[in-house]
Parts: sequence; C-alpha cells; structure tokens
Amino acid sequence: MFFSDVVTIMWRDWIVLRRRLKKFILSRLVTPVLYLVAFGWGLGRNINMASGSYMDFLVPGIIALNTMNVSYMSITTVHAERVYHKSLEEYLSAPIEPSAFVFGKIFSAVIRALISTALILCVAKLFGANLTFLSGAANVINFFCIVILNSIIFAAVCFCAAMKVQTYEELGQVNTYLLMPMSFLCGTFFSVKELPEAVRIFIETLPLTHTSQLLRTGFDLNSAAILCVYAIILMWLSVRIFKRLSN
Repeated sequence: MFFSDVVTIMWRDWIVLRRRLKKFILSRLVTPVLYLVAFGWGLGRNINMASGSYMDFLVPGIIALNTMNVSYMSITTVHAERVYHKSLEEYLSAPIEPSAFVFGKIFSAVIRALISTALILCVAKLFGANLTFLSGAANVINFFCIVILNSIIFAAVCFCAAMKVQTYEELGQVNTYLLMPMSFLCGTFFSVKELPEAVRIFIETLPLTHTSQLLRTGFDLNSAAILCVYAIILMWLSVRIFKRLSN
C-alpha cells in the first residue's frame, strides 16, 4: 500500500513533467552551458590542476550544484499547493499515508535531478570533458548513488521550508541564505583546501561539499555516511512536519 501510494504521487508528477519536458530540458541546459563556457573554456584555460584539466574538475562540481538546485526547485510547488492553491488539502483527505506523499514528492524531484544530470554529462562530453569519474561500473554506481542522495537531501530541505514559510519571498530567502553560499563555497568551482582553516572546517560539515568530493574522487565511507545521515534526518523531519499539518 505504501509503495503504491508513493508510485501514484510520482506518476502524477511525471505526467505534469512530461507535458513540459521540452521546456524543462531547455531550461536545464542554460546554466550548465554558461558555466562550461565561462569557467571551463574561459577561466579554465589558465588553470592547471594536478589531477587533470580544470574542465574535468569542474563538471562534477556543476553536477553537484545542479542537482541541489533542481531538486530544491522541484519541491517549491508544494508551497504553492499549501498556501495559494489550497490543493494540498486534497492529498490530506485522500486515503494515502502522509509519509507516502512526502516520499513521492521527494523522489519525483530526484527523477528531475537525474534527467538534468544526464543532460549535463552529454553537454560536458561535447565540451571535451573526459568524465574519468565514470570509468568502470563501480564508479558509475557510486556516481548515481551520490547524485540521488544529494537530490534527496535538498528536496527534503525545500519540503521542510515549504511546510513552514508563508510566502514565496520567504522561500526565496532559504535559497539566498542557504543554497547560494553553498553553490560557491562547497568545492564546486575550487577546492575547499584553498579556504582558511576555520572556514574550511565549517564548509566540510555541509552536504554539498561531500557530494562534490565524492563525485570527483569516488567512494569515501566518511563522506557517504555524512550524506546518508543528512538524508535520513531530513526525510524524517519532512514526514514529521507533514504529519503535523495533516493533524
């Protein structure tokens, strides 16, 4: 019953996405292409990395950044359903588990993030990136597991925010004060080792830092465990908040 409820929520969101798939694909290509041109081709030509070209260093960071943004933005509709459209009440009155609704919404965001990731990998290959982090079956599995974990984390962050804030402006502030700093400081465009020690220690507690690291260097038990803890806590918190709303 729980699984079928999750699938029902995901199927409903997939139907909506399928109708807008071309627009979604085009919109998801704009920012990565700009990053690849400006940083990969432009700035990156003057940067030498010990592990390879700057383009190869940049692509995993763009993927980490993109999955964070896509998964977060995919859940913002829940806020509109709760505050403006009042359609969230239909889900609350439907014979489905509240936790199934939460899981369905979050994994719908994961699907969008995976589609976006596939697009970036294709574009990066056209730009000349080597994609060595995808060499071998184990690395491919690790890569997509980390992408899924990162997407779950930030989809859950947005779900919690969507259940609490009252306006789009407040939801945007979460993006400004939380996502925006992580976008530039968490190892997406440069190594966190270059930061002052006090700043670096704090940055290394944030999930996007571990996502960027894992996508570049492969599996690391400590970083993977940290992401799993973030995902479990945020999913649990999302379900708890939604259950309170349903009561």
